[in-house]
Amino acid sequence: MPRAHRRSGRPYGRVAAVALAVSVLGLAAACGTSSAAGGGSSSGGGGAVLKLQDPGNAGPLAYAKREGILEKRLKAVGATVEWGGSYASFTATVDAVHSGSVNVLAGAISPAVGYLANSPDIKIFSVTDPITDPSAPQTDGLVVKPDSPITSVKDLAGKQVAVNKGGKGEYLLLLALEDAGVPVDQVKRVYLNPDQGAAAFATGKVDAWWAIVKAYPEAVAKGARVLVHGRDLDDKDLTILAARDELLRRHPEAVRVYLEVLQELTEEARKTPEKFENVFLTQGPTAVTGARLDLDIATARYANIPRYAAKEDGANIRAVSDLFRRYGVVTAEIRPDDVLFDLKAAAGSTPAASG
Repeated sequence: MPRAHRRSGRPYGRVAAVALAVSVLGLAAACGTSSAAGGGSSSGGGGAVLKLQDPGNAGPLAYAKREGILEKRLKAVGATVEWGGSYASFTATVDAVHSGSVNVLAGAISPAVGYLANSPDIKIFSVTDPITDPSAPQTDGLVVKPDSPITSVKDLAGKQVAVNKGGKGEYLLLLALEDAGVPVDQVKRVYLNPDQGAAAFATGKVDAWWAIVKAYPEAVAKGARVLVHGRDLDDKDLTILAARDELLRRHPEAVRVYLEVLQELTEEARKTPEKFENVFLTQGPTAVTGARLDLDIATARYANIPRYAAKEDGANIRAVSDLFRRYGVVTAEIRPDDVLFDLKAAAGSTPAASG
């Protein structure tokens, strides 16, 4: 019996509004005389300017911004930080990469594969291992209306499912269809961003929707029924951090300082998650209270620490790339050795100064 069918009807937890692994990790880095390339030709952090996406009101980067932690730590390697705007999706962040206002970005392997298939100018330098603890709140789900006749992934044949194109949602849907033995060409994928997906799902324009990040808990809170989660599948689509190749080659120390700060604050948030919520505002649209705050705190306790990318992570990149190539999402082959960057080796083994 397919796993999706076995698990249907079972209650599930919801993901934090700002998932530590994904939505708080959006950032950018540009350096010195060239905002796109990072400026300068010497290794280390000197002259680098990390241009980071606005981190919002929760999570390690929001806390770092409020306390000036990155500013202090980067100063030790001659680098600085600028906090910029926010981006609604990986695709929007990629547009910022092209414009030169972003050159470090976060997401999952799936959207990175789509980018790398056409623009091999970024490298993955960090990954976060998947959460496997069954007690951890779920972070995504294939949802249907509570009164939908669809009770399993097998019932999706002939139906329309909203997903984010070339991203986590599309990857997980393809994986779930293969797992359930449903021919992919029998299910219409409707490409919509999260906001559009929410509207299409609410108005019945699609039969199902793979909701991720903020959209997932909102859908469940409104009564959506979950057919399957990514955690129920053999999901290889890890959270990643990637940077423009020029920045990594010229200023690896500055990138390492950023990663070390994120590692330390993620670990701290696991122990005392309360202080990483409502960092700037306790009231208003970005503040969370009640059950949603409790959920965010519970999710933070299970967050895994981002780590340096290793050669072994190439297997996950290849698995995601191969699935997308199999169904025409991308056409170019992605060679893991071409897209992984050994930041630990490039930046040296001496820890960055704490400043």
